[in-house]
Amino acid sequence: MKDKLLYFIIYKPYKILSQFSDEDGNRGLGSLYKLPKDVYPVGRLDLDSEGLLLLTNDKRINNRLLDPKNGHSRTYWVEVEGEVKADQLQALQSGVEINASGKRFLTLPSQAEVLTAVSIEEREPPVNRKKHPKTTWMSIQLKEGKNRQVRKMTAKVGHPTLRLLRVAIEDLSLFPLKPGDIRQISQKALLSKLHLDFG
Repeated sequence: MKDKLLYFIIYKPYKILSQFSDEDGNRGLGSLYKLPKDVYPVGRLDLDSEGLLLLTNDKRINNRLLDPKNGHSRTYWVEVEGEVKADQLQALQSGVEINASGKRFLTLPSQAEVLTAVSIEEREPPVNRKKHPKTTWMSIQLKEGKNRQVRKMTAKVGHPTLRLLRVAIEDLSLFPLKPGDIRQISQKALLSKLHLDFG
């Protein structure tokens, strides 16, 4: 009998690993969810990043989304230190040089814009507002995913990232999930949102 294919989306909270096991004193996804042992995250979010993570036992999804040649878009909301100027935003849109895997790397052009109103609850623990009184929220959409790329990009233009959430993969949205929430999704709905077709 063929194993049942399962698909879930979660809102990975801050300071939770993108793996089911705990490690180095940090909690894994297994501390939040009890799922079949063959269900794994597709890709990852850093320990200090939050947001949309897809869990499945369908290896085809994993292969399609993680293969760089497919160029699936990922949208992040990023709270950075200070006030982002037009020329800095333009640099992010055009591409900036960062270090990735020990090599210098020019990022692909991205969609980057300042967000004037972000309605999202504070994380736990919250950003230190006394230390960072002036911040800017931006939306950055990428079609590549080097290690800690968004953080390296914002730092490159002089605005360290204070908070980072992945809010979408293609048309698959994080909302209305809250931190720690999990929702099962059908294969049909998922493939449609991700613009995938397995024939």
